[in-house]
Amino acid sequence: MGLPRTFVGFSSTDIHCYQLMKAWKENEHIDFDFYDCQITDEINSDDEDYIKRKCRERINMAGKYVMLIGEDTKSKHKYVRWEAEVAIEKGCTIIGVNLDGSRQMDENTCPPIIRDIGAIFVHYSPQIIKYAIENYKMHDSGNYYYKPEVYKNLGYDK
Repeated sequence: MGLPRTFVGFSSTDIHCYQLMKAWKENEHIDFDFYDCQITDEINSDDEDYIKRKCRERINMAGKYVMLIGEDTKSKHKYVRWEAEVAIEKGCTIIGVNLDGSRQMDENTCPPIIRDIGAIFVHYSPQIIKYAIENYKMHDSGNYYYKPEVYKNLGYDK
């Protein structure tokens, strides 16, 4: 079986978290991997339609959409919300990754676009993100999260 094709959406203020995910992939001591559908080269353009067309092409390759949810993600409409809309329209599995450590959907930070649609929410860490990418199947509605036993089985102490 191939690696899960995944598009990672994030606010520009959280790009370092995406870059760390890429570093996890490269680290032989961290069991974390996925087929990254994110745009690999910086788009040297201010043309919003062009940028969105390139992002749509990449999202259409993916079966999973991971949204890194930081402090300002909720207010990012130009690209972050739009990418989520495209991923939902395509039927991607939606995984919300809370950068604040929360293991559940947090109304204070979570963009409304991915609330109550059957997505799962996890905290930012390689083992649980990998587990969600490889195992979670979308539901029709609601907000989902893994029980403490799942985290414990993955090596988390709480």
